[in-house]
Amino acid sequence: MALRIELGVAELAATRFAISPLSETVAGLQQLGGRDRHPINLRWLRWAGDELARRPLDLACTWPLIVSDRLNWPEFLVPAPSGPGATIEDDLAALLRTTAADVRTSLRRVFGAEPPAPVARLAEDPASGLRAIAAELRTAYDRLVAPHWSRIRAVLDADVVHHAKRLAAGGAERVFSGLHPDLRWCDGQLVLTGERWRAERTVDLGPGGLVLMPVVLGSPYVLIKKRTSTQTTVRYPARGAGTLWTIGTRPPPGSAVRLLGRARAELLEALRSPATTTDLARALGVTPSAVSQHLAVLRQSGLVARERCGRNVLYVMTDLGAALLGTGPRSS
Repeated sequence: MALRIELGVAELAATRFAISPLSETVAGLQQLGGRDRHPINLRWLRWAGDELARRPLDLACTWPLIVSDRLNWPEFLVPAPSGPGATIEDDLAALLRTTAADVRTSLRRVFGAEPPAPVARLAEDPASGLRAIAAELRTAYDRLVAPHWSRIRAVLDADVVHHAKRLAAGGAERVFSGLHPDLRWCDGQLVLTGERWRAERTVDLGPGGLVLMPVVLGSPYVLIKKRTSTQTTVRYPARGAGTLWTIGTRPPPGSAVRLLGRARAELLEALRSPATTTDLARALGVTPSAVSQHLAVLRQSGLVARERCGRNVLYVMTDLGAALLGTGPRSS
């Protein structure tokens, strides 16, 4: 069976990509709660588990909403970002702008007429409840996501750049087909298939087009938030997230070391996940100037490429670099 989204010309024209630190925060908390846990997040989950064992988080208002026996969770927790690169402050401000009516409607849709006590309290006083939730999510972001945000953001930015190139090369159909194996574009509809859908359903779009949001700390599935008070969001696993936590844990192959030298081979190995010069220097324990010198040689050799995304410059491995490491060409 499938979930279908009908997109007219106006909705398709308004469809955009966005990055959300709040989305990563909620997704990470759900991973910690065991919801659709993704194996690629295991190293982060271990780190986060140790961090919370040392000093637990108080999520009394938020946890019952995102980790429960229900299949869904309230859409207002991750509003569509207003711009392509929202900050956590932007995201939380959008959360706090949710109207009381939208809060109650979303809670009723997820929890029914007899919700658990924490949910009922939120429905009784949405304004104060949202303030408490925003404060809890801000603390969760600061503790669990912010220490890794620079590298997470690099992967998210690289994903958006990659799909922007696909859009330029093949239009919306190529973009949608490349987001996830379960997604495809067919006759004016975005179709999501998979075992999770036991019946045919059509999404009631929020205002405007879709907001396509890559996620690192999320599940392996696509999550479409329907009937939202903001634009309808399509959250999908970010390209390159699988190697985010592997820098320094896997030695480069001996052939690459013999050809490039150990320092440059280790740098190329680290670029299995996109990164900035600063991220690479911090992860490898060397100076940014040394990283820049080695990257210049790798670029001249065609092993890495440079992409500008906003104020940041991302370095990514090319197909030639992947072939040298024995991983085959990068997917396009």
